[in-house]
Amino acid sequence: MIHQKQHEPVSSKYRWVMLVLLCLLYVCFGIVSRAIFPLVTPILSDLRITYSQMGFILGSWQLTYIVMALVAGSIMDGWGVRKSLFAGALIIGLSSSLRYFTNHFAALLVAVALFGVGGPMISIGGPKTISSWFTGPSRGTAIGVYTSGNWIGGLLALALTNSLVMPLVGNEWRQVFLAYGLITFSVALLWVLFARESEGGETSKSLAIIEVFRNLGKIHNVRLVLAMGLLAFAIIHGFSSWLPNILEINGMSGPQAGLAASLTIAAGIPSLLILPSVVPSHSRGRAMAVLSILTAIIIVLVMQISGVALLIGLAVLGFISAPFMAMLLFILMDSPGVETRHMGSAGGMFFCVAEIGGFAGPFLMGVLVDLTGTFMAGALFLAGLCAAIAALTCFLTQYQEAA
Repeated sequence: MIHQKQHEPVSSKYRWVMLVLLCLLYVCFGIVSRAIFPLVTPILSDLRITYSQMGFILGSWQLTYIVMALVAGSIMDGWGVRKSLFAGALIIGLSSSLRYFTNHFAALLVAVALFGVGGPMISIGGPKTISSWFTGPSRGTAIGVYTSGNWIGGLLALALTNSLVMPLVGNEWRQVFLAYGLITFSVALLWVLFARESEGGETSKSLAIIEVFRNLGKIHNVRLVLAMGLLAFAIIHGFSSWLPNILEINGMSGPQAGLAASLTIAAGIPSLLILPSVVPSHSRGRAMAVLSILTAIIIVLVMQISGVALLIGLAVLGFISAPFMAMLLFILMDSPGVETRHMGSAGGMFFCVAEIGGFAGPFLMGVLVDLTGTFMAGALFLAGLCAAIAALTCFLTQYQEAA
């Protein structure tokens, strides 16, 4: 039981401290989840694995994430965010550190898959923490700031792994993962020392997890968000996982590919901070449709251009695709029938379904490369998923009217 003095009112200024701590955790989430992307080329060579095997490794943590997300939200609703997010951060740090000891496909697969055990606590715990500490317009701002933490972490991983961290550790990719694991452990310590529970973060033990999921699944908007989340994660993970390798195949060096790939994240951060809070609820469907169609066009386009045009295309892609998850979470959080006390379970449902796409995207991209010898087939596949999201937004009318 958490002592009463650990609780703070939702209006407390300490909510901004909580938001900073939450962002730091999500930065570590972004670093560890994306650090493997710029290291795909040396890993393929060192472990002598196929593109399909590498695609399975890249998507493996999403598989364990799916299983864990089924119960993580319910555990968090009853256990509280402070303990849950601390445990999640420790597991993420362990996943990164264990990659130091891998020397074959199976070992790396297990180490990467472990990330999916701790990851749900961070990504599901974020919306629950924000829903209990923030209300009104500040909630949209908090969602944008929180989700930007993941992108900042990804930016650091892509931009610095090959250009700075690899040279510092003697160009040994295993030591890169060890360094990122130690950073995550340090942030976990900060969280457990300074994080508090909010009075708005009440626990939920009265309903069984199956009953909570059943009730949430009856909500029209929840079902739509789950479907769009699956497609969005397939697009985001499928393209970003392979982007550094795509750029290296097209002639860039490792550091150049990492920096170029980081443009998608750098351009996405301001979009994350602005769009979720400024787009009115009645326009979210139209905004998602436009962004989805533009994403489809740019994904195919960047596969065929080079030079400055390619860099501009990557930046535009990052700007238009970055708000997907934040906007979907905002819709989910504000949907009638989704109570704050069940936001952990709602977030668990969202990420559980979404990460099916998170696994399928990287894996199918790798399979398509082995089958066709090119990434273009995968790009066309992802473009088709973008079109499907645009179509699904047409059914958000019920939410818009309710809003």
